[in-house]
Amino acid sequence: MARIKFEFVGIFSGEFEVFASPPRHYRGRAEFSVFHDGEALSYAMNGTHERFVCVDECPKVSRAIYEFMPKLLEYIKKNANLKSRLFGVEFIDCEPKICAILLYHKDILSIENDLRNLALDLNINLIARSRGKKLSFCDEFFIKFDVDNRALRYYIDDISFIQPNRAVCAKMLEWANSAISGSSAREDLLEMYCGFGNFSLALSHKFRRVLANEISKSSINLARKNCACNNASNLTFLRMSAEELMDAFNGTNFNRLKEINLDDFNFTHVLVDPPRAGLSENVINFITKIPNIIYISCNPLTLKQNLDKITQTHRVTRFGIFDQFVNTNHVECGVLLQI
Repeated sequence: MARIKFEFVGIFSGEFEVFASPPRHYRGRAEFSVFHDGEALSYAMNGTHERFVCVDECPKVSRAIYEFMPKLLEYIKKNANLKSRLFGVEFIDCEPKICAILLYHKDILSIENDLRNLALDLNINLIARSRGKKLSFCDEFFIKFDVDNRALRYYIDDISFIQPNRAVCAKMLEWANSAISGSSAREDLLEMYCGFGNFSLALSHKFRRVLANEISKSSINLARKNCACNNASNLTFLRMSAEELMDAFNGTNFNRLKEINLDDFNFTHVLVDPPRAGLSENVINFITKIPNIIYISCNPLTLKQNLDKITQTHRVTRFGIFDQFVNTNHVECGVLLQI
């Protein structure tokens, strides 16, 4: 945390808001290699000095994943078909039941019945993958957050980007809500890089309308589904890249916008949650025309580079530090900038 404060002291002189993580059982999604040693089978991770380290237990993962991991391993050990050529396992802590994703170096169609029985016997959502193939033994599954006295349900899938630390993600959503509540008059919100609607839905009730973009087709489909299941009717989701959206605002015609008039929006706020590379110059030039900017960053280095430009027109009024990964140097940041 001291490192972040030092890096940004020239940009922000106020009080940094620090949001800590629970010390144990904080990861709602995790992935492990599977190590075969003769008949023995174990979870494994890349080692610092060794090629891999066998994992007997992992207190970082959520309680549900922690308790399920040995049950799954014991079941697979007893079934030669399931055990053979298995090289990885991923877990998602979700409702109504946990999801496990098995990764194979063989044709999973040859063990379809074994996989189906595994899902039934352990009462889980199960997905299996091998090169070019996928089998799913799943009901729909979702995660939940309580934000600003609102219970929100987000449907996800096995390829959705999900903040791994659910407790800290909830704090990020609450922080963004409070940042908006304390800002100037609110009309419409533009959200860029919206994913499956994580921030969009949590913030939508504070605005007349929300326009959000995301390049992933599956994420946009989930975002629209999540609007319906949360009775949110003031959101419009666009399957467009950030650069395409910039082109659209500059007058380029897209079929995806044929029923949307961008001139109808009055953006008083923009929320950006870009990938590690940060924002392009085109995006920065556009968002600095909007009075209130909420910048969510997973990379302090590119955040600093972007803020050096954005603070030519805006000043940083709040700065949140979110400890997503306990006992590591990796943190995420939330910054509110205002004209």
